[in-house]
Amino acid sequence: MIVIAVTGMPGSGKSTVARVIARRLGYPLLVMGDVVREEVARRGLELTVHNIEEVARRLRELRGPGAIAELIVEKARALNTQGVVVDGVRSLDEVKVLSSLGRVYIVAVHSPPNLRFQRMISRRREGDVSGSEEFRFRDEANLRLGIGDVIALADYMIVNNSTLEKLVEEAERVAGEIENEARGCSGDRDQAD
Repeated sequence: MIVIAVTGMPGSGKSTVARVIARRLGYPLLVMGDVVREEVARRGLELTVHNIEEVARRLRELRGPGAIAELIVEKARALNTQGVVVDGVRSLDEVKVLSSLGRVYIVAVHSPPNLRFQRMISRRREGDVSGSEEFRFRDEANLRLGIGDVIALADYMIVNNSTLEKLVEEAERVAGEIENEARGCSGDRDQAD
């Protein structure tokens, strides 16, 4: 199975990139944050930045640093597909867990902090930040998990500091490159058989 792991700081545009790549390649999209939000709701907690981060921390504390990725792997295996796109990878431990499914391509999305903050405030998604303190809290939580290491080891980097159209164009380009590389790898395997 091919796993396209999309990473980036909150508000970077990673979810848009993940959706575009999933649509282009015809792969299911699995969102790590959705797994955590489902657990927050299951526990009867209000969907706030602090509750989301706390539940994610507890899951990792109880089940290990790759806990959320393990839940994604369970979902991916049930899909019986050639590939999946995973939105929201935050640590190398998660990448390692995802690699149990097959070849992992890491796609990192970068945006400057001030632009990410503006986006998060304007999108008003439930459980998103409502001010600069929550924004810093969320960034620091992601950095403590090791998201910087995942970004540093990315196979593809998309800088999102322009328009939505440009971001979509870049995501389409990366999807095409991954598709070509994956096709080349499977072709090499076929020749070796």
